[in-house]
Amino acid sequence: MQLTIHATGSNVEVISYLLAKNPNNLYERSNNGHLVRMFYNKFTSEEVEVTFFVTPDPINLSRNSSENYDITSYINDREFVVSSIFCSFLRSALGTALNGKPKEEYASWVNHAFNFQFSFGPLTSDLSDKQIIDLFAPLGYEVEITYGKVDYQVNIKSKSTARFVTLKGLTTLQNGIRQIFMLIPVLDNYKHYYIDEKEIEKIERYGEGWMDTHPQREFILRRALRFKELLDSVEMDAKSKSEGKAAEKRVRLNDLRYEKIIDYIKNLTNRESIVDFGSGEGKLSVRLGFVKGVKEILAVEPSEVAALKALKRFEELRGKENFLQPTPVMGSLFYFDERLKSKDVIVLCEVIEHIDEYRLPKIMGTILREYKPKTLIITTPNQEYNQVYDMGKEYRHSDHRFEWTRVEFQEWCNSHNPGSYELTFEGIGEEHPTFGYPTQMGMFTRKENQ
Repeated sequence: MQLTIHATGSNVEVISYLLAKNPNNLYERSNNGHLVRMFYNKFTSEEVEVTFFVTPDPINLSRNSSENYDITSYINDREFVVSSIFCSFLRSALGTALNGKPKEEYASWVNHAFNFQFSFGPLTSDLSDKQIIDLFAPLGYEVEITYGKVDYQVNIKSKSTARFVTLKGLTTLQNGIRQIFMLIPVLDNYKHYYIDEKEIEKIERYGEGWMDTHPQREFILRRALRFKELLDSVEMDAKSKSEGKAAEKRVRLNDLRYEKIIDYIKNLTNRESIVDFGSGEGKLSVRLGFVKGVKEILAVEPSEVAALKALKRFEELRGKENFLQPTPVMGSLFYFDERLKSKDVIVLCEVIEHIDEYRLPKIMGTILREYKPKTLIITTPNQEYNQVYDMGKEYRHSDHRFEWTRVEFQEWCNSHNPGSYELTFEGIGEEHPTFGYPTQMGMFTRKENQ
């Protein structure tokens, strides 16, 4: 399996920063036994060409098959052809480009279009050449499809059924890779992983800006989502957007986290002052602004870009009835801030997993021994639940430094409790009988007279 990205034009060398891959280094990683390699074929100020190879472990693929007791799980083309498996193995290597989050000084190049040529294969698909062209041509690509050569000892056929696809067009690196990652599983029509609402979130993220207007949209969704209720959920969202109505929307895991946190805070006796650490674009802080009894919300965020988006979100709701506008604070968990002492509630919603583990003890010491909130709420992914998504050892986000099991999270919380807090734990999301909830939440409640 391989993907080659070729680009030409002025300043094209910045692509190495958008990929976060040094042209002087060979990239080689093992992903649960499956090998991912990358190298640059060309690298100048006017031309860049980089190739990614994936060599899966066929035995490992067979072990993870849903047909373990069928010999066809060993006799298949999964280890050779471009498929959803290929995309899952490459996702980590291309995480920076997919998320559009290079180093800050190169952020402006994320939306810069270059003359790209994306080539991938071999591909075995039940779609005709015309159907493949109809998927990519509306996105502005010139599509070229070639067939591999064969050299049989007997005259069975003149060419292989395996195809190689080349896309040429003016686009951004992020858009190009997202479109390929979304459409390769459609070409292959083979899903090696559990299909659930996480797939809808991926479609919305990767399809932003082009999916809604694609003439083959319904066909893409049918091939990408096998379950009718998931298709109906996507259509319901589209209908809501097009008609401008407050139609009932499916509840995402992120929304469930916010609801759980808010419900917990509503039942606290002391909730006048709240610190939302790592507040990002302000989505949780805005919801906290409608909680009765809250008199102060400090939205603490180190990223200027995210803080500006949050400020815009806060301003849009200024003056709305029963809304307390949060106060943006440029700050970080790594630095002590006198303004954050003695608050009623501190919230770390999906924050700790973005921090190196060795730095966490100091952070917890600062919060529990110096800031001393009456309540500390922490949410983080439950690593065990990743098995429901068939993710293997892959993290849910490319920026995660770790993901803990339920036991690991509880042991960590207990180890950092200075003794002045009561600890309780709950789950968030749909519970699995074996792997628990997708998100785990720990609550530190300060004991009376402490």
